[in-house]
Amino acid sequence: MGTEDRAADLSDGGRDETEAERLDRNWSELLQELRVTQTGTQIITGFLLTVPFQSRFEELDLYQMVAYLIVVSLAVTATMLSLAPVNLHRLLFRKQAKRQIVEAADRILRLALLTIGLVIAGVVLLVFDIVGEFMAGTGVGRPMGIIAALVTAAVLIALWVVVPYGAHPRRRNH
Repeated sequence: MGTEDRAADLSDGGRDETEAERLDRNWSELLQELRVTQTGTQIITGFLLTVPFQSRFEELDLYQMVAYLIVVSLAVTATMLSLAPVNLHRLLFRKQAKRQIVEAADRILRLALLTIGLVIAGVVLLVFDIVGEFMAGTGVGRPMGIIAALVTAAVLIALWVVVPYGAHPRRRNH
């Protein structure tokens, strides 16, 4: 590889690596992120799938049932999204498609994180709503569930979007 080629590759964080090395590193980093999201997503999905088998499940009102089904659907979607890059890699392995695998996996993982954020906010909504029924007259319940879900979503946006955007080196220098 010539000096010009190496210099062009320095655009990725100042590393002196070939495109193949950069793609391998990016794929490894994505795999680490996928391991975290897959584990957490599978645990919450598994937990949510056991809820209908609890004795008090039939006491949920229509709002809670619909909210529960939406959250379960989002959790299952998040699980599928977090597993999709593994299948993508399996299908394109040894087909000279590392760039496409890394780019597609990055997009899929971003969708998975968005969906996981919705699941987290939805679980908070449900917990506050259901617990609020046991605390009649305390102000905890549906309104607090909605507020708690919105606050959760705001915190997730702050931590997952605003903080990284503000921490981006190119943003701080301008």
